[in-house]
Amino acid sequence: MNASTGKRLYAKLFTHSILVPTAAALVLLGSFAAAFGFNFFKEYLSGIKWPEPKVVAPGPAGGPPSDALVLFDGKDLSQWEENQWIVKDGCATARGGGIRTKQSFGDCQLHLEWAAPEKVEGSGQERGNSGVYLMGNYEVQILDSYQNDTYYDGQAGAIYKQHPPLVNACRKPGEWQSYDIIFTAPRFKDGKMEKPAYVTVLHNGVLIQNHFEIQGQTAWDAAPAYHPHPEKMPLDLQYHGNPLKFRNIWIRELETYEPEPAKAAK
Repeated sequence: MNASTGKRLYAKLFTHSILVPTAAALVLLGSFAAAFGFNFFKEYLSGIKWPEPKVVAPGPAGGPPSDALVLFDGKDLSQWEENQWIVKDGCATARGGGIRTKQSFGDCQLHLEWAAPEKVEGSGQERGNSGVYLMGNYEVQILDSYQNDTYYDGQAGAIYKQHPPLVNACRKPGEWQSYDIIFTAPRFKDGKMEKPAYVTVLHNGVLIQNHFEIQGQTAWDAAPAYHPHPEKMPLDLQYHGNPLKFRNIWIRELETYEPEPAKAAK
């Protein structure tokens, strides 16, 4: 069969194909085209030249990936400014004030594990209270919220006084819990906020904040508001009078891919 005959048969086949289910017709037409060397279908290519993603070893479950900075491995708090916290049995117990990292961070992925005291004392905000202060300004609340009533935008996993967690995923007092936080820092230009901060939080593997737009710096006695600050700032862990324990803290600085300018293929 020559090409001219093949094309006539293809035209008849195409006319017939509208009478059969679409998926079956496409398979039939594709097979016919391949048999006679016709290229009726063309793959879409974006034409965007992306840089090659670097290879990162994921590490053990819950453990740091190969490109992470380990902030606390159970041995010492050398990555933090001088403080009074006690390191013992692979964990750090809060006391005497909060702690702050020596290094500054902007966009990041943060993992940490914490445990509220097993012995329940107090209620509401007085029970197992602490907080993760991203850039020292934006708080993800830590609280023993297991059968503990308080205001919803102040319970565990809340963006404090801005947005409650989507669900309460708290474990019992004394049990280890995990936070995985994806944070996009705000951008400032000429002394004004150009882009707000965003945060996603998983509590014990459960999504509790889904790309929430942060409304401003955390304050106990005022509405949140943005005030210009550097592109990178230290991370703080709060001491709120309760001896919470922490372990396995690591952080990854996140980069934004910038493709080379190129025209997309039609």
